[in-house]
Amino acid sequence: MKKFTFKGVLDGFRSSVQAAPRGTEQEIQETLRPEHFQIKKTFRHGFPFSPTALAWDPVQKLLAIGDKGGNLRILGGPGVDAHVRHETGEAVLHARFLVNEGAIVTACADDQLHLWTFRQKLPQRVQTLKFQRERYCIKLSRQTKEIKGITCLHLPLQSKWIHVGTERGNVHVVNIETFVLSGYVINWNKAIEVTRPNHPGPVVDISDNPLDASKLLIAFESGLLVVWDLRARAAEWRGCLGTGGPGDAVRAAAWQHDGKLMTAHTDGALATWTTRAPRPSSLSYPHAKANKDGKLEPCKPIHRLEWKTSRTGESLVIFSGGLPTDKAGRTHSITVLNGKSTTVLEMEHSVVDFVTLCESPHAADYQEPYAIVVLLQNDLVVIDLLSPGYPCFENPYPMDIHESPVTCCSYFADCPSDLIPAFYSVGRQGNKKVAGFSEKLWPINGGEWAPASCSYSEIILTGHADGSVKFWDASAGTLQILYKLKCSKVFERRGGGSSGYEEETPLAIQHVALCAESRRLCVALPHGHVVLFKFRKTDVHSETHVLEIPVISDSTEEEASPDVEGSRSASFSRGGDSVEGDGRRSYVWGSGGAGALRVRGAAGAGGVRRAPGFQAALVALQHGPPHPVAALTINSSYGLMAWGGERGVVVVDVWRRAVVAALPAAALYLAPDHPHPHPHAHVHPRSPELDQLEESPASPPDPVDEVPPDPKLDTRRKSTPWKNFNLKRQLSKVDMKFKAAFATPENAEEAVEKSNSQFYCDTAERNETAPDSLVESPEGEERSLEAPIEEEDKSELSSPLRVCSDVFERMHRELQEKRSSDVYDRMHKELQERWQDREREEAAPGGEEPAPRPDNLPLFDDDGRPARPPRHKTRKKDDGARDQREQRLLSVPNIKYTKQESVKDLRKKQPAPQQSQSFAGNLMRRFREFVARLCTRNETNETERPHEQVLEVPKRIDKLDSSFSRSRSSSMSSLENISQEGIQCLAFADSYTKKSDPTTLLPTLWIGTTLGSVLTMMISLPDAELRHTQPVVVSTSGQYPGGPIFRLKGSILAMSFLDCNGALIPYSYESWKDDSKDPRERRERTPTKQGSAGSARMSPTPGAGAGAGEAGDRQFVVIASERQARVVALPSQNCVYRQQIVDADFVVKAEIVSLKDSVCLVNYLSTGHLAAYSLPSLRPLVHVDFLPLSELSFQTQSKQRGIVDPMLSIWGQQLIVNEDTDQIAKTFCFSNRGHGLYLASPTEIQKFTIDTEFCYTLNEMLGELFLPRDMPEPPKEGFFRGLFGGGARPLDREELFGESSGKPNRTVAKQMDGTTAIAATGARASAACSEVARAHQLVLERGDKLSQLEDRTERMHSQAAEFSSSAHQLMLKYKDKKWYQL
Repeated sequence: MKKFTFKGVLDGFRSSVQAAPRGTEQEIQETLRPEHFQIKKTFRHGFPFSPTALAWDPVQKLLAIGDKGGNLRILGGPGVDAHVRHETGEAVLHARFLVNEGAIVTACADDQLHLWTFRQKLPQRVQTLKFQRERYCIKLSRQTKEIKGITCLHLPLQSKWIHVGTERGNVHVVNIETFVLSGYVINWNKAIEVTRPNHPGPVVDISDNPLDASKLLIAFESGLLVVWDLRARAAEWRGCLGTGGPGDAVRAAAWQHDGKLMTAHTDGALATWTTRAPRPSSLSYPHAKANKDGKLEPCKPIHRLEWKTSRTGESLVIFSGGLPTDKAGRTHSITVLNGKSTTVLEMEHSVVDFVTLCESPHAADYQEPYAIVVLLQNDLVVIDLLSPGYPCFENPYPMDIHESPVTCCSYFADCPSDLIPAFYSVGRQGNKKVAGFSEKLWPINGGEWAPASCSYSEIILTGHADGSVKFWDASAGTLQILYKLKCSKVFERRGGGSSGYEEETPLAIQHVALCAESRRLCVALPHGHVVLFKFRKTDVHSETHVLEIPVISDSTEEEASPDVEGSRSASFSRGGDSVEGDGRRSYVWGSGGAGALRVRGAAGAGGVRRAPGFQAALVALQHGPPHPVAALTINSSYGLMAWGGERGVVVVDVWRRAVVAALPAAALYLAPDHPHPHPHAHVHPRSPELDQLEESPASPPDPVDEVPPDPKLDTRRKSTPWKNFNLKRQLSKVDMKFKAAFATPENAEEAVEKSNSQFYCDTAERNETAPDSLVESPEGEERSLEAPIEEEDKSELSSPLRVCSDVFERMHRELQEKRSSDVYDRMHKELQERWQDREREEAAPGGEEPAPRPDNLPLFDDDGRPARPPRHKTRKKDDGARDQREQRLLSVPNIKYTKQESVKDLRKKQPAPQQSQSFAGNLMRRFREFVARLCTRNETNETERPHEQVLEVPKRIDKLDSSFSRSRSSSMSSLENISQEGIQCLAFADSYTKKSDPTTLLPTLWIGTTLGSVLTMMISLPDAELRHTQPVVVSTSGQYPGGPIFRLKGSILAMSFLDCNGALIPYSYESWKDDSKDPRERRERTPTKQGSAGSARMSPTPGAGAGAGEAGDRQFVVIASERQARVVALPSQNCVYRQQIVDADFVVKAEIVSLKDSVCLVNYLSTGHLAAYSLPSLRPLVHVDFLPLSELSFQTQSKQRGIVDPMLSIWGQQLIVNEDTDQIAKTFCFSNRGHGLYLASPTEIQKFTIDTEFCYTLNEMLGELFLPRDMPEPPKEGFFRGLFGGGARPLDREELFGESSGKPNRTVAKQMDGTTAIAATGARASAACSEVARAHQLVLERGDKLSQLEDRTERMHSQAAEFSSSAHQLMLKYKDKKWYQL
């Protein structure tokens, strides 16, 4: 018996516990909790979109702007900017400050009157009053096209009673303190004269006489003016310009301080009144001129009017509009009448409203005007009235965000601290002070703001439609412009004819990618061009390097590619290159079009001077049709940048200025027989239309060594304007898609394999020789390229559609020139005639006519298998001489066989078929036959099917479809998009990609597609000393064993990497170096394979030494799609965590961000919710309602273009949900520290946070709106004026409008008392309570589980102690006994 020892017992315990590797079994400690998250909107920057109302507080010096979306902005000095929004979202029609009271009253389009207080930093709504019976069911107002219940407001200075004018013509009085309606009401039928036969119209203006506050002026839209005596409750005076015609309508009225009255009318007239006569004392037309007949020219209406005076005796009449009709449509203006001088101030946009800033707020005193605040449709202008020429003040607010429409945004929180000073320095050099501004300080300087000390910097990048990129400093709650980059300076337009691919905004920024540490910026343009900028502090004179990006085409679908040694690879064609060799060397995009762009300062042009800042270092020009960029990234450590779109992915070496790879998505899956480090090193001129770039392992991928194109090929290419469309190819594709879609599970693999077939049938683009040359010699294709043009033209007769190529060319030309509308009908008729004539000629006997190419070969045999065509057996069965390339079929079905067999010429064996049907008819007939066979076929021969590894053919799926994959492309016009897979997400990273080598960290490009696939591209970087001379070699997931390929539901939106401890791995970069310094003063750094800051921070796996290194995972990759999120461990490639984010909806934006020294995944859903998940466990942290997607729908095409068909409104929300949300995702950003922003309107940016700690400190960063200030003293009454009663008379409004006025009509207005807001707040509070309760319940459950675990641990400990004691006693019992005593 084995001897028991205490050491042996302990060793037994140790051996029984298996050491688990880091990753799945051992939980990573995550510090984020739900209480760390609080969603709150923080700062709003920009100009209010579609402003509708303006208000001014002359004591607090605050300005309020309301817009049609229900938003209210209160602006003061620098940093004083508050934003609130009415819950109903109705337009703000009117706004009035309670002067020096810290409150404001607003009237909205839903007939609600709101009272807001801003004595605290964030304005709060206090009271709401809803008017119910002051809106007519019919249109009465001539002023606007919409019916408004509340038409005007008047709040006397230092009064708590506000007058409300309505659409019905009544005037109501509301108490500001209690917000209840007074019993005092002025009905329209009492205000008009008894003899008036009709309604006077809505009330357009209310104001009191500055000399007698008891006299209230009421102006009706029809032109009737009434001075109402508040004490007598009767009309004291009535006046009318004429008979009440349309030209007599009143738009505005104003009092002078001495009691004179002036009105503005719709015919451009200004009338001056005295309250003693019913007719005006004077009538003038400031802008009307007499014509030849002596009559005045008609003028546009005057919309707004103010009459101010100064102590010097000057009287200023300021109004908007009133210009002659021939100018008003083109010019928007403010007119200032100062005595006999007339000054017209032209504005860039239409005038919404204006207000005159005066020293005194009292109407009975000399106001002393000093500035005019003009609210335009797209700008805010302040005019200096005290300086000669009336110059404008320089606006300190960031209100020029929308100077050009915003197309994309990028947000960098916690960026390098030296970045903002660097951008500011170069921006200040470029922005010289513009002459013409006033020297005085900005007059809107209310409130107080103390810059808060922020420990980190924030930068916002906005891309615009004019090709500019603006850099903004967003630190500490402000937004200041730092620097503006203009991409238009990189290009120059070139005049000429029309271009085939001309965009409306050819320089609109689609994507920006900034490496903040190396200060390199990538910009993507609409056509697919990408520009790389490098930051320099000084100006230089240099050339711009230009790189041509070939057209990416998938050889597995587009064309037959007889690759060398039978390999399957993607092809790169310059099909869109319609310029000749000289034109291409000049680097022009768009052949000769008016919208063509030429790279300025390209190589060979002598260079150009570059201003300090971001200077263009490399321009990648995309040839051919547009290839919009959907994903863009750069890695300065690798010296690579990559972008992708619907066609594929492009990787460019920015150091050697060479294309590393340009692959379609389908090629990333393929596994060739041998590696191809550079698939397009040489131009393979096998096609007269395509400069085919094939793989050449023997030559480095330097584009400088590319074979120049043959001049014949360029001439051939230029003469084929219809080369991008091929009817037969498209129909053959549809045939394959149908077969793949209707394939049964037994032949699914075969049907999918057929989708990778290749076929040549393009019109006037294939240069084919006789079939015998293809069979007898492997170099037949090369010989065909040396054939003369005459031989080439004869070979064109082998294709059935080549005889119709001129028809397509003529139709394309007529469509471009828009000659007639029946182009398609005439083309169809001519094609039918030519087709019938050709069939008759081919069917005619006699002569050795070339056999027509068969187009009705059977697709499948009786069992549903692909029917093999007869083979031509004149070739010897010599394996060495056999052509190792994949053969192409001469029939319509695109079927490729794995066996390397020769192709038989069927044209000499089969007679020409007598067919009356068209090609499409034959296709559909064979499709119907195949479906009929498919339905009756037996399923007993499953074992006879060969087992092949195939790829799933993806299909187009709607966003709301819950199936496995979906295409994000919104284009449905092309047949090629039926199953097209594009690139949606790219990420460079050092990752453990190979299972076979789990300890090696390799540079990798991770690629996410629109159909949910995640693929990798391994990057082999040369050594540091050879980096600028040796090429970069890449290999895809399918080209090496164990390459990771993952599939999620929905398009891939974000990818990021975590180390083994769950910490975010920062991207690798190369630090920026100033090129202007002496090279000896700075340390030269060359990017290497591992020379990055991010790689050095990788923490190794604990205990992953010699024994456990192969078993442990060292890295996690987080993948987020439109529906799911997964965390995959590397290098084992095991999915350790997964989360279904949505089921019936989709994710609009997803990002992995850092927060509180931890990491989380944040998602914005189509339901308007924000959802956050802890990493790496994907544990839900928060899921709250944030922002309805409909509020961002102004960026979608349906909102921009408008809905023409009224039946489309049936879908309602579906138009927004099903529409492509890529544009919304471009302007919705998440950043580190829980910050984010989105484009709230076309002119405004809204920032928000998800960090609870930041929400607590937010109040300290806001500016104070209200400051205690003394009210200016009213004007002193002179002795004689008081003696003879000429001064202002006080009015006791409390006595008139208080309880003595009677009880108000309850049906007129209803006091809301904030019940709606309280109910909403209560609902939110209850929801929050439920969330807290749920979180508390989860905490309790977790505590119970921990208690159970602790009890179990205690029991195990006690059992181990008992076992140890028993063992010890047993050992003592038998310690001194001999063996024979046992």
